[in-house]
Amino acid sequence: MSRLTEGVLRHRRLVALGWVLLALAGAWAASGISDALSRTFDAPGRPAFEANKRIVAAYGNGGLVNPIVLVADPRGDRKVSDPAVRDALRDAVERVGRAVPGSRTVVPTGATGEGLTADDERVAFGLVFPPVGRPSPDENPQALAAARRVAAGSEVGGAPLRVTGVEALADDSGGGGGVGLLVETLLGGLGALLVLAWVFSSLLAFVPLVVAAVSILTTFLLLRGLAALTEVNFTVQFLVGLIGLGIAIDYSLLVVFRWREERARTGDDDAALRRAMATAGHAVAVSGVTVAIGLLALVVVPVPFIRSIGFGGLLIPLVSVLAALTLLPVLLATLGPRLDRRHARRAAAHPHEGPTGWERWSRGVVRRRWPAAIVGLLVLVVLAGVATTLRPGQPSVDALSAGGEARTALRTLERAGLGTGALTPIELLAREGETSEPGRQLRAVEGVRAVLAPTGPEWSRGGTSLLLALPTGDAASDAGRATLDRVRDIGPRVGVQVGGPGAQDRDLTDAIYASFPLMVALIAVITLLFLLRALRSVVLPLKAIALNVLSVGSSFGIVVLVWQQGWGSELIGGVPATGSITTWVPLAIFAFLYGLSMDYEVFILSRVREEYDATGSTDEAVVRGLGHTGRLVTSAALILFLAFVALAAGPNTEIRILATGLAAGILLDATVVRALVVPALVTLFGRANWWLPGWLERVAGVRRADGTARRGG
Repeated sequence: MSRLTEGVLRHRRLVALGWVLLALAGAWAASGISDALSRTFDAPGRPAFEANKRIVAAYGNGGLVNPIVLVADPRGDRKVSDPAVRDALRDAVERVGRAVPGSRTVVPTGATGEGLTADDERVAFGLVFPPVGRPSPDENPQALAAARRVAAGSEVGGAPLRVTGVEALADDSGGGGGVGLLVETLLGGLGALLVLAWVFSSLLAFVPLVVAAVSILTTFLLLRGLAALTEVNFTVQFLVGLIGLGIAIDYSLLVVFRWREERARTGDDDAALRRAMATAGHAVAVSGVTVAIGLLALVVVPVPFIRSIGFGGLLIPLVSVLAALTLLPVLLATLGPRLDRRHARRAAAHPHEGPTGWERWSRGVVRRRWPAAIVGLLVLVVLAGVATTLRPGQPSVDALSAGGEARTALRTLERAGLGTGALTPIELLAREGETSEPGRQLRAVEGVRAVLAPTGPEWSRGGTSLLLALPTGDAASDAGRATLDRVRDIGPRVGVQVGGPGAQDRDLTDAIYASFPLMVALIAVITLLFLLRALRSVVLPLKAIALNVLSVGSSFGIVVLVWQQGWGSELIGGVPATGSITTWVPLAIFAFLYGLSMDYEVFILSRVREEYDATGSTDEAVVRGLGHTGRLVTSAALILFLAFVALAAGPNTEIRILATGLAAGILLDATVVRALVVPALVTLFGRANWWLPGWLERVAGVRRADGTARRGG
């Protein structure tokens, strides 16, 4: 680290120029990044994916894409069975179909439209299956827009024809890219600036923001290049923009805090910078590698889009570390003393005497180590226990939107007894001309309200024919999931392949979480090796890994309570309980939260290790270590929390769930875990914290610091 710092300071102008050029190129890359990213969620080889692949290949529509649902609710006493109303409805659905070229339609009239009309004949719906979309094959915003234009000019029984469906509901809730991402990042940056201004009380507050901005833009440049070589999922842009903001500021804070401390102690700017980079800079490198491990471990999941998140997300911590170790020392060496002049004068005029607030807190925890450990662990264990009920999958359709025309139309279907399953029909691929027997048997399946066998060339192609099974509940509900399972059980026996977005999501969930234990084990082993070298201990890394897993599990518990069970979903998102947590969200929360929370563990324990080497007393090392890092961890956590709150300010329910899990996890980790459980457990373990067998020390290549021979309790 010392050689790197010396080299950077010798070539500071070249280093600064290089980062300026990278940031400018990154600004260009960020402007068109959305168009370069993939929106596919594939799990090749799984039954539903193969069925949908055949459906799309033969028909060019459906399969991956949920249908557009057209709802008729005539006014007064008029019924959809009235000839005039029936004809108007059929004409309206067919006009929408013509406005969406390449689609297929089902109208609620005739023998093939059974199950699309309410029992009291006051409400009916039609279905339009649009072609697969671009850039996301499971969405077709152009088709939805065309359907809405035609529906807006159509009346059925004196009432407007309403449009709903999974995509329509999600569209009413808003998107998650482009301007929205920029606004959310700016909001997060504004919150970070306010916290930094409070922390530094000088113009030095702008330095971490400069490092973060350069890191984010450079990462977008690399991401653009990666997207040209391989498929990168669109969710990576959120992680770069907001999580990159948080960790780049975290790393800058650690170095700047130590630089200030060393300046106050020695009065020598150059020596302070070199000492800060040798200590805090080393901790930043260890922490960044740990975060990268959490992301790289995603590549063991045999799902292409998850792997792309792993490869793409890997860039975020590595670029942030590189900026903190090269650009930051240049800024501190050239501008730091001038930017921090006001604070230095004030500190010289009013030197702090006596213990800090964090030192007093840590001494209190050390004195009451047993109650602190028990209370903190109890909170974590209870929340982690709730997390065992987490159910990955698509959220219920009720939770996709808090308002709008699509939600109004959905309410109409529910009040009429047609249910939410109308929005997620199950598509069945049969051999051409062999639909009667499968249809008869599928109609007897519990939870299937109707099986449709539409006729016409758009429903029979390439030696195949399509059937539709309408479940009573949508694919994310308990009833809908059970119905889908029963249909999938009977499908092969009656000679049909089961497709549709609901079945595909189930296969995607199975593919992702079958590898989850392997991913956790891989992360734990590699993290253990890195921390063993950094902390020169066996016990501390094992405790850190166990607490991090427990901390992430606790954040899952909060997500389950707030969203899946609905204990806060109305307040935060204006939607009822989601019933499930979007398939990719728990995995993303784990990968990022594990690494981010490890930041705090490394920050604190590195300083505790340093103080133990100086004093030989575990209790004193905890008091001093937390006293020096407590404010840093609190400030860093607050900045990350505000970044995730900004992310949650967007209208998209899936992104809100992700932001809730990350924000709650960071807050819980910085308070209950790092301020309570960690110092309590370290003091309880006493001398055992520093145990490292000689053979393991030699195998791992651990170097002991001078003065570590003395041991204390």
